[in-house]
Amino acid sequence: MASGRESPSPTVSISVGPRRSFADDDRAIEGLPIRLVIALIVGVVSLGIMLQILGGIDGFQTDTEVDVQFDDATIAEDDDDVSIYVVDEDGNEVTDAVVVAQAGTARMDGALSKETGDDNEVEFDFDSDGELSLAPDQSTGTIEFTVQPPADSDWEDDEPNNELLVVDD
Repeated sequence: MASGRESPSPTVSISVGPRRSFADDDRAIEGLPIRLVIALIVGVVSLGIMLQILGGIDGFQTDTEVDVQFDDATIAEDDDDVSIYVVDEDGNEVTDAVVVAQAGTARMDGALSKETGDDNEVEFDFDSDGELSLAPDQSTGTIEFTVQPPADSDWEDDEPNNELLVVDD
């Protein structure tokens, strides 16, 4: 060379002859031949593409969660009637569902249950039916609700539902 430096020898050394040794093949990751590395890369890329395709398919039907809604989320301890509506997570009305009201931190004589009709509403009279009250040292309490969706539907009630807040009058 004109500058007086020698050019470095190539890093690729391939065995010559009928037999090739993996020990002499340094064209890929140390210890792995290049064909294996290429196959590994192609496999990982293919798996990524397949997972994206499967993730885009909306073929897995899941049940839709239901919840309760109120006209007013707070009632006084001596209020009479409370209207409760059952809706799904998309805001659609759920008819023919059974709503069960039970004591949370407020006190009731027992659980009350009613079925929603075509108007999607149940009306509970906590004062006379459930004998709703608060403990002497309480100023607030809650009533919990459970919804039993119709058996022939794709609705479910797995998540906790809204609670009704009871305040001391």
